[in-house]
Amino acid sequence: MTYDFDTVVDRRGTWCIQWDGVAERFGVDGLLPFTISDMDFTSPPEVLDALQQRVAHGVFGYTDWRHEDFLSAVGHWFSSRYDTAIDTGRLVYGPSVLNQLSQLLRMWSEPGDGIVVHTPTYDGFLKAISGLGRELRGVPAGDMAALERQLARPDSTVLVLCSPHNPTGRVWTEAELTETARLAAAYGVAVVSDEIHADFVHPDFVAPGQRHLPWTRFGTGRWALITSATKAFNFPALSGSYGIIGDPDDHATFLRRMQTGEGLASPAVLSLTAHIAAYRRGGPWLDALDSYVAGNLRMVAERLTAAFPQLGWEPPQAGYLAWIDLRALGIDDAELQRELIEREKVAIMPGTTYGCEGFVRLNVGCPRAKAEQGVDALIRALRRLE
Repeated sequence: MTYDFDTVVDRRGTWCIQWDGVAERFGVDGLLPFTISDMDFTSPPEVLDALQQRVAHGVFGYTDWRHEDFLSAVGHWFSSRYDTAIDTGRLVYGPSVLNQLSQLLRMWSEPGDGIVVHTPTYDGFLKAISGLGRELRGVPAGDMAALERQLARPDSTVLVLCSPHNPTGRVWTEAELTETARLAAAYGVAVVSDEIHADFVHPDFVAPGQRHLPWTRFGTGRWALITSATKAFNFPALSGSYGIIGDPDDHATFLRRMQTGEGLASPAVLSLTAHIAAYRRGGPWLDALDSYVAGNLRMVAERLTAAFPQLGWEPPQAGYLAWIDLRALGIDDAELQRELIEREKVAIMPGTTYGCEGFVRLNVGCPRAKAEQGVDALIRALRRLE
């Protein structure tokens, strides 16, 4: 099947955060947004067909996720996509990946404990960790010595691993994951691996033979893998995520807490429907989309390199978020944002959102024409400030 990713879909007036909520974050309405990490593409036709059939049934009573249709679809995805067999008896379910993370942090840490993350850091992690009264302990992505120093602190209790990493798009190597697992086990630190970006690894931008490796291959002791199909197949508004918890007692505790204290026994049936359709029939669409987004990222690289070769910018290994290091230009972050908002009328996330000055994060999960508008606006603003 041929898929169309060039057609522009008008998302204004649909209550979406990226388009209708831009004024809340940037102070100005009507900006062309390249912000929150959802895409401007319609979900796969295979998913839409399944949703329409379910809606046509007309009854939406309480439901359960612990049935063979859902469990086997998840198992099939891991087996076919990542050559990894999983124990579907260790699955759990939650309304979102961040909700699962918060529940696991409550289970495995206490207020004041240190939670280790790689920097720059997804802002959802920053909010969850600080909101629960834990201390965020950042280590530069890829710095194993710094990681060990933080894990070795007696009150460091959880490592939150983003795999692949957001916002940089880094795909961790097998050696890095093996060493991370060894260090976590050596210091008795639990690991929560957020793998929601795993379905979006670009074969052309990773080393030969490199691919995403699920944490199920490395986890020992206390660990959980949390993820969702909502990111790759672009249906986050349907909610829904799932996880795999290694320890049987922790698995039982998580289920009990979600069903009792959290009152989340019944999931959204349309989310289950979408997950099953995506994992059973959405692979060809995702492969086509990956190729299209890779083309967007190549375009960004070509235009940035032509304008500012000193940046040496290269596309990320995963995802549709262009994490761009502008420090070589010596541009003031606040001045750049003023230029982008007031002159260019675009909204591009500043690196300070993720704890790093001198960067921007440009979302190119959109038709090529829009992506071109975004990078061209950024280049014009940088040239004026330079």
